[in-house]
Amino acid sequence: MLPTQTGGGAAPAPPERAQTLLAGLPRFGAAQAGLSLLALAVVAGLAWLRREYLWLATFILLLLPPVIGSAGMQGWRLLLQWLAPRPRLARQLPRRSNGWRLSWLVLAISLAAGSYLALRAYLAWNASHELLGLTDEQALTCALVSGALLLGIPLWQAQNQAGALRLAHLKQAALSAELKALQAQVEPHFLYNTLANTRYLARHDPQKAVQMLDHLIAYLHSALPDMRSHASTLARECELAEHYLALMAIRFGERLSFQVTYPSTLGASEMPPLLLMSLVENAIRHGVEPQPGAVHVEVAALAAGPHLQIMVSDNGAGLEATAMGSGVGLRNLRERLAAHYSGKARFDLRIGVHGRTEAELLLPLKE
Repeated sequence: MLPTQTGGGAAPAPPERAQTLLAGLPRFGAAQAGLSLLALAVVAGLAWLRREYLWLATFILLLLPPVIGSAGMQGWRLLLQWLAPRPRLARQLPRRSNGWRLSWLVLAISLAAGSYLALRAYLAWNASHELLGLTDEQALTCALVSGALLLGIPLWQAQNQAGALRLAHLKQAALSAELKALQAQVEPHFLYNTLANTRYLARHDPQKAVQMLDHLIAYLHSALPDMRSHASTLARECELAEHYLALMAIRFGERLSFQVTYPSTLGASEMPPLLLMSLVENAIRHGVEPQPGAVHVEVAALAAGPHLQIMVSDNGAGLEATAMGSGVGLRNLRERLAAHYSGKARFDLRIGVHGRTEAELLLPLKE
């Protein structure tokens, strides 16, 4: 029996979700750095107006470490943004939490020491100048809160973002390995069955055997590059589906007819390789193989607003409502869509008009 669900063989695209997660951080970092500099400017201005140059130097020294630390965190975030589309480098991020624990320990010690020095400086200055009139507890609280805001929040965000980025790339690598393992199991199965059918036809119907070999050669000519590629086009995937269906039509004879259509203007539209094949193979397995009568499989693509709509439908045996979309191949397809399009693509498997089984893909069209 020919294979039915491969789920594709190419690695998923760089995780756009990870890049989206890190988007907007420069604005947040600029605002945070601006607040730090504003606080430094206010303290420096007050000390300058009172000509307290010693206290001016003291407060600058007290505020500089948080400002430098905050700037360092922004630099770490920019590094994470740069690593987002680079899986190999991103997977080199620290795997253990020891480094982060050390960072939090250093932060706690620095915060305690800095708050103590800030409190002593404030009390000494306030005793002679009556600057703010805060109690000891209030002054210490202000110092702790300021330090936590300037350093604690950026460190917490950096840890979460590094973890999210690493997790996204690890999930991508795991999905790629799973797809390659499944593909390695399916390819020999497909070739074995096709060659066995060709051998049978060579004895009983040589003309059809030649046709089958022609379609097999054309299929492999289109499929092999896709198995090693990260991107393909609608025209290429439809050509691959057409050769596959032609092979199946020779195998099933009058039981199977098919049609593949798409506008030539959409032929260059990009899409993940072997994505369409998962739906076509699923239609053969669930629609054609269990159905004793004639089955017609249609593959159609068109532009639906900002999306590329691809529909694979058949009038075969159909799917039970409880079993729809539960196959390994379709689960892999959904995972590939999530990894490649970050939620911007949609897949739907349903019973449509006149009881036809419809598998619909909606992929974002690049402008």
